Amino acid sequence: MPDIHIRPLVATPALIDTLARLLAEVVAQGGSVGFMHPLAGSAARTFWERALQAAVDGQRIVFGAFEDDQLVATVSLLLDCPPNQPHRAEIAKMMTLPRCRGRGIAAALLQAAEAAAVARGKTLLVLDTASDGGAAGLYGKHGFTLAGEIPDYALKPHGGLTGTLLYWKRIGVQELRVG
Repeated sequence: MPDIHIRPLVATPALIDTLARLLAEVVAQGGSVGFMHPLAGSAARTFWERALQAAVDGQRIVFGAFEDDQLVATVSLLLDCPPNQPHRAEIAKMMTLPRCRGRGIAAALLQAAEAAAVARGKTLLVLDTASDGGAAGLYGKHGFTLAGEIPDYALKPHGGLTGTLLYWKRIGVQELRVG
């Protein structure tokens, strides 16, 4: 793997612009991350402004993977779960620049997110990924269990429906402490 540095992200105007470009490129290449192609730059910037504000508010952690000083990938760990699910966190918005895929960067991000979840006392991670062109192989290699598939869940960025695959993984302490 190249020399990759992973760290939680803190909003700056330049970082938001970089994240917006990453999101637009991933969507343009067919990445199913909740947006349609073409993605307006203003919509991409608004998404990242809100995501990074949620990080400030303790609702998520947004991790960035940097090669040298260039942001090449990101993933979010969603922490804001309902009161009856304090033990759970969700992996979301895994995005790697298309030219950087297959180099172990997403796996390193996934490991950083899992470690952060464990450090916060979480015992269950969940995620979903597109049935068509998603990262199912990555999640399977890293101990996630396929719970099932929901057909026709979302539109692909260039149109047409795709299903979503639901995954889970037990992490950290296996016994839920209530109270």
